[in-house]
Parts: sequence; C-alpha cells; structure tokens
Amino acid sequence: MNTQPTASHFINGAFVEDSSGTEIPVIYPATGEVIATVYAATPAIIEQAIASAKAAQKAWGKLPGTERGRILRRAADIMRDRNHDLSVLETYDTGKPYSETSVADATSGADALEYFGGLAGAITGEHIDLGGDFVYTRREPLGVCAGIGAWNYPTQIACWKGAPALACGNSIIFKPSETTPLCALKVAEILHEAGLPAGLYNVIQGMGPQGAQLITDPRIDKVSLTGSVPTGRKVYAAAAENIRAVTMELGGKSPLVIFDDADVENAVSGIILGNFYSSGQICSNGTRVFVQRGIKGAILARLTERLANAQMGDPLDPDTTFGPMVSAAQREIVEGFIAKGQAEGATLVTGGTRPDKDGFWLTPAIFADVTDDMTIAREEIFGPVVSILDFDTEEEALARANDTIYGLAAGVFTSDLTRAHRMCAGFEAGTTYINTYNLAPVEAPFGGMKLSGVGRENSKAAIEHYSQIKSVYVGMGDVEAPF
Repeated sequence: MNTQPTASHFINGAFVEDSSGTEIPVIYPATGEVIATVYAATPAIIEQAIASAKAAQKAWGKLPGTERGRILRRAADIMRDRNHDLSVLETYDTGKPYSETSVADATSGADALEYFGGLAGAITGEHIDLGGDFVYTRREPLGVCAGIGAWNYPTQIACWKGAPALACGNSIIFKPSETTPLCALKVAEILHEAGLPAGLYNVIQGMGPQGAQLITDPRIDKVSLTGSVPTGRKVYAAAAENIRAVTMELGGKSPLVIFDDADVENAVSGIILGNFYSSGQICSNGTRVFVQRGIKGAILARLTERLANAQMGDPLDPDTTFGPMVSAAQREIVEGFIAKGQAEGATLVTGGTRPDKDGFWLTPAIFADVTDDMTIAREEIFGPVVSILDFDTEEEALARANDTIYGLAAGVFTSDLTRAHRMCAGFEAGTTYINTYNLAPVEAPFGGMKLSGVGRENSKAAIEHYSQIKSVYVGMGDVEAPF
C-alpha cells in the first residue's frame, strides 16, 4: 500500500502542498520506519483553509438538513465499502493491529457520518405559545469550527468532530495529531467524493504552533479538542479570549470496580478492553481496577493467563491482537511510569518489558498491591499498564473511585444490579459502564466531568454543541408603549 498522501493538506476540495513548512516524518510504529512525509501548515496554508471554510459555510448552512444529511450518509457508505484499505492505513498510522482497526476505526467513523446524516433533517426549533403572541426558535449553525485531533483514533476523531459539525450546517478545519497525519486526509477525500461542497471539510497538518494559530483566529466560531489536560487548558484559555464555543474530551484515570460476585471471565474481559485494547492508548481506559478482596486471587490469575495469549506480531496480520505503542516518545513515558510503580512499592506481576524487535513495542504490564497514593494510581499513563487495587466495602470503593481530578469514565462488574445502578449514580464520571467496558456507540453521549472535559460528543447532545438557538418573538397585536 502506498502510504504517502497525495499532498499534506486538503483545502477547498483539493489536495494542497507547501513544502516550506516544517517536515513531519510519518513513522510506522511496528518497525520504526518512515513511511511518508508531510509538511506542517504555513501561515499561508492556514489562511487558505480558514478563508475557504468561511466562504463555503453560509450556503451550506442554508441547505435543508436532509440535503446535508444525504451527503454524510453517502460518505458513510463509501467508508464502509473501503473499510479494508482505510483499516490498513489506520494500522500504518497508529500501529494498532488490523484485527482492531478493521472493526473499531473506519467503521466507527462511518457510524458517526450515518447517524448525524440521519439526524440532520431533524434539527428543528420549537413553537412557544404566549396566548396570542408567540415565539419560535431556530437552531442555526455556529459558523467555522476547528477540530484538533489526538493520535489514538485518527479516523474516528476526524468523523466524530466532522459529522455533527457538518450536519448542523457548519464548516470545519481539522488538524490531526502530527504523530498520525494520514487518515484524516482520506476522510476529507471521501466526503468530497460523496458530494460535500468544496471548503466545508479542510485538513491541515502541524504541531502546537499550527493548532494555536488556527484556534486563535477570530474567524473560528467553535473549537473541539481531543487531547491532554495541559493542552485543554491552553485551548480553553485561547477560546475564552474570543468568547467562543468549546468542546473538550481530555484525559482520564478511570476506575473499574469489580465486586466478588462478578463473573470472573467477563470481568477479566472488561479489564483487557479497559487497559490493553489499542495497547492501552485510550483516554477512557479503566486503569485503576478496584478488586474486592474475595475475588482478587482469581482475577489476577485469570488476567495473567489471558494476557499470555496476546498475539504480538505483524499488526497487518489478522491474527495479531496486540500492537506497538504509537511512538518512541510515548513508550519512554510509559516505561517511566513502570519504573515509578516499582520504586514506590507496587508488585509488577508480569510484562512492562521491551521485546527484542524493531518498533515501539512494550509487553502488557500488570501491577498488583497498588495503593491510592502511588503515581501509577494518580496520573494518566496512556499505555498497556493496569493497576490492581484491593477494597472491602461498596462505600469504600465508591469514595476511592471518585478520589481523582479526572471524571471521564467508570465501570462496575457485579451480579447485583441494584448495586450496579447505585455505583453508576455515585460515580463522578460522564461515561459509565455496568458489566462491560469501553464501548462508545455514536448514539450515546460521550464526555467527561471534572478535568476530563467540557461538553459531549456523539448522540443528540452533540447537536447542542455545534449549533445555537435563536428566538424569534412574533407580536400579533398593537404595540403598547409608555409614551
């Protein structure tokens, strides 16, 4: 597969190149090889993107929602038809195994395009009767949106931000992570092929400076970020300067609570999905696994057994189930956390080592005997490392689960459903799970509380974040005035 894109940027319906920008090598995480090169957007490229997005938006916003939706649904069909090629590209971009990308990435992006395509015609206002006079409301586009992506789900995030923005009548400029710049260009190309007018979905490459130039431009009406808390603080502050709408999906240190009446096999599956899928590089991961003492031995034994079955091979081989870290830098960060965990007294049960192979591989690690004050239990690791903590009572588990600055996700495994619902009511998190973990269907709102973010992605809730309400008061009689 040719992984070199036609050009670095997609602006106004066409690929655009400007090689005077900073060179960004695209590295295949499985081997460490450079598989493509793109260039960071120059100020001229960013200007071109904003100007074209601004020029195209008005006419798009005036189209009936069903017309806009038809294009999004057509793009979803094209994505599904090309799922194999898009999944292979996602694997090259991120290192995630094809067994995962083929069912979780382009398919999720297509789901978003289809869902918001179907919803576009149902974006309506309301009529408010005042007993003669009345008010009606219009739900109108915000204008030009800026999307800043993360490197763990490049195709999905490009669609999760693009689909609701376009459905609501906005245009969008998307800046993928410099670590994974390839997939968003394919999303733009497919939308254009499906009939999206030029200028409505633009992709520019770059690092922090390019993102900053984009989001501080006064013509940007909305910023949506998926990223870290430090980046989120900067984006929020910059957006406040221009009083603009913001959605932010940031980090997490989510709790997964397993009671001793849980089904061991299902609970272990939940731990694996919440810690080792995507080599642990998922913001909502349940990395603090609280296990009730009565079941601790069984959980640790079965988890260790099942991790030994992880197939760590060529990510393009459909039998491979565990891939490399996304970059050398990310692997070093994770290894630093593993060293801290050992230094602070946690027991490394298995893993956390570099296998003898090229690329950025790290074996899945289990820490036991972890306490709440350890670094590995406080800070987001973003790698294949799980911390097992012991607990005795439900009240204790809930209090400790909530003792974090984050609030993205939380989960519980138990056969007592009233307890399960009590726990979910008590969790200080935006996305919670009962007897499963880490599923994110486009029909359900996704987002966090506390430092984990602002606003929600997906579902009908996303419409609120990509549109604004206008009230129209209609007077039906004479107008009275005091003089």
